[in-house]
Amino acid sequence: MKKNEIIQFIKFTLFSISAGVIQVASFALFNELFGWQYWPSYLVSLLLSIVWNFTFNRRFTFKAAVNVPVAMLKLIGFYAVFTPVSTYLGHLAEKAGVNDYIVLAVTMILNFVLEFLFSKLVVYKNKENTL
Repeated sequence: MKKNEIIQFIKFTLFSISAGVIQVASFALFNELFGWQYWPSYLVSLLLSIVWNFTFNRRFTFKAAVNVPVAMLKLIGFYAVFTPVSTYLGHLAEKAGVNDYIVLAVTMILNFVLEFLFSKLVVYKNKENTL
């Protein structure tokens, strides 16, 4: 790995952690305070973290001067697959007795790894460092 790629991965990790804080905090708010079930709590908190993460990673991690609507549509394509699969599997796990926060943590780790790869290899491919 080149030095630039290591720095990029660190930035992505830090922004993902901040998005994760937003996701966990909003999930806890919806799940504990409002008493929502797992899947709506997860879905809304995921959407909040996606918008946050996309905004900061495009500008500061990948430094990509891309067409923002096109880049967001590509990311929406990723989440069009990831979200229903993770929501359904999370719902099944929760109904099987797995703690909501364990399900959320596993899902967030998978999301982090897969989103980084998808962003680097699809969304911002050949567009990095163009700002």
